[in-house]
Amino acid sequence: MNTFEIIANSPNNPLPQILFFALLFVIMWVVMIRPQQKRAKALRERQANLKKGDNVVTIGGMHATVNSISDTTVSLRISEGNFVKYDKSAIASVLTKDAEGGKDEKTDK
Repeated sequence: MNTFEIIANSPNNPLPQILFFALLFVIMWVVMIRPQQKRAKALRERQANLKKGDNVVTIGGMHATVNSISDTTVSLRISEGNFVKYDKSAIASVLTKDAEGGKDEKTDK
């Protein structure tokens, strides 16, 4: 028998349970938590790199064009002569023009 089998077969040893939960935590980190952190980081970068003329979608689903930008807020043009001010964190995705067909393409993936 190897050392691990001896340790695992002892009746009052908590090591197998500890190893199981540690492994479970590592798997959850890799599968669930880390990808969400990457998406959040990418969204913060897109919000920080907004520029005048970008087409955006807000978290409420409103499509608009960026008119002006300050440190924490963005002025959006929703139609000719209609402007609204939003917090930068309310921008859910930035739309870019597709080079071939002129279609909007989301960059929040």
